[in-house]
Amino acid sequence: MNRGLAIGIDIGTTTICMIVLDAATGEILKTLTKQNDAGIKGQYAWEKLQDASVIMAQIEQMLLEVHTHYADIMCIGLTGQMHGIVYIDEKGMAVSPLFTWQDGRGNLEYQKGLSYADHLSQITGYKLAAGFGAVTHFYNTINKQVPAAAKNLCTIMDYAAMRLSNAAKPVIHPSNAASIGLFDIKRNQFNTQAIDAAGLDKTFFPAVSKSIQLMEATTLNTPISVGIGDNQASFIGAVKSSEDCLLVNIGTSSQLSVYSGYFKESSKLETRPLIDQDFILVGAPLCGGRAYALLEHFFREIVELATGKEASNLYDIMEKLAYSFETIEEPLEIATQFCGTRDNPSLRGTIGRLGTENFTAKHFTIGVLQGMAGELYELYLAAQKELDVLPKTLVGSGNGLRMNKPLQQMIAKVFNREVKIPAHKEEASYGAALFALVGTGAFESLKEAQGLIRYL
Repeated sequence: MNRGLAIGIDIGTTTICMIVLDAATGEILKTLTKQNDAGIKGQYAWEKLQDASVIMAQIEQMLLEVHTHYADIMCIGLTGQMHGIVYIDEKGMAVSPLFTWQDGRGNLEYQKGLSYADHLSQITGYKLAAGFGAVTHFYNTINKQVPAAAKNLCTIMDYAAMRLSNAAKPVIHPSNAASIGLFDIKRNQFNTQAIDAAGLDKTFFPAVSKSIQLMEATTLNTPISVGIGDNQASFIGAVKSSEDCLLVNIGTSSQLSVYSGYFKESSKLETRPLIDQDFILVGAPLCGGRAYALLEHFFREIVELATGKEASNLYDIMEKLAYSFETIEEPLEIATQFCGTRDNPSLRGTIGRLGTENFTAKHFTIGVLQGMAGELYELYLAAQKELDVLPKTLVGSGNGLRMNKPLQQMIAKVFNREVKIPAHKEEASYGAALFALVGTGAFESLKEAQGLIRYL
């Protein structure tokens, strides 16, 4: 089959990225990255909302810009921020903000000392956390905050696929369905008994695709694939061989992902759908790269207080400090669970071995980075217990890792293996494009499509 060009779109929490991929060579011909400025200030600090119409306007503008330069577009792939939901009406139009994965209403107390997330987990048997769409919907239902016109809920990439194809009903991939919660991964369907136990309306939960379903995007008159989760898209777009690779992704959040050819139960890791009957085991610290951003913000605040002037970002200076991590004396022991964990949202980070000699910017910078690396390695130790065959190749992705050489070196040291970085920068968008190409038949399998990937 002739392999032309594919578009990959990643609707991130802070940015929206679109690439044009040459399906014959694997080269990215164009990259567009726009700030996701769709944030809405909520009434409460725990509300994390975005305007779905603003997101769609940005995507349509980016597609128009791409279309003026490239006509031979075979397909469009979509991915983006998982867990969050937007409510849609009977015509497929948004009637609510996007409640993002960072939304904290699920952590509010519901009854008998339990949060909404804990209560829903208890009555359904599913391990859920604040930010999961099912938890958000449960809270909204209990508190009568579901819009009167709402008929369905879906993730933001599902909504984008609907709007680009003028569909009225969402059809979502298992990767997104699982991120919403109350989803039976083994049976590839939402668990209606769990939904009934929660007192929720089953009709709100969307239909689930059984394969790489394609729709017709009216914007470019080209097929658009069902959206997939950004964790799965990053895995697809970063590893040259799913079966042989371990992926460490560090951006705003972070994940450790490893392939499994069949469903596995794990107490410390999530089992997430990948494609067909394949899965990935995922460990996902809630803070991830944000831990380093918090430290940079702290340093910058001190500079501004001292000078009375707005400071530029300090990442370059922090990186220079971090290079001495192998020779530094009296290193700090910093646990970077500043946002808690999915199991324990109230858990907070700690600083150990702090004394008069190591109370320095250098020690704090290195300590936070090593804390991030150590948290991911602990998750890998948990993953090892679940795997039949250990992966041979360690792949690193995400701007939080790609742009931080000392962190790459720390990860390599902790995991005791070289970190391979993909030659292309936007792994999630790349993975979404590969996913769509497999759906069109341009590649017979995901493994064949991943053959386009090259490492630095």
